[in-house]
Amino acid sequence: MKEYIPVKTSPMCGNSICQDRRFMARWMPDLEEYFHYRNLDVSTLKELCKRWKPDLSKGFKKSGRHEALADIHESIDELKYYRDCFIKL
Repeated sequence: MKEYIPVKTSPMCGNSICQDRRFMARWMPDLEEYFHYRNLDVSTLKELCKRWKPDLSKGFKKSGRHEALADIHESIDELKYYRDCFIKL
């Protein structure tokens, strides 16, 4: 990762990543330490959207494949959806 991003600059990103972070702290502490202490959790936006704009929350459909790379791409797409439709940036 060092050739792509400096140490402690990137937050962990994804869906429901709190458990991922705990797992990494326990089993991959060097990798967990590499990330910034902050998280960018897509599920936070999902929950806010459900409560504040329930109609929009139904607009993003997951494939349900549950494969690592597919989950990463899906989380990126979901974050883009909330950026464009919910936050409107």
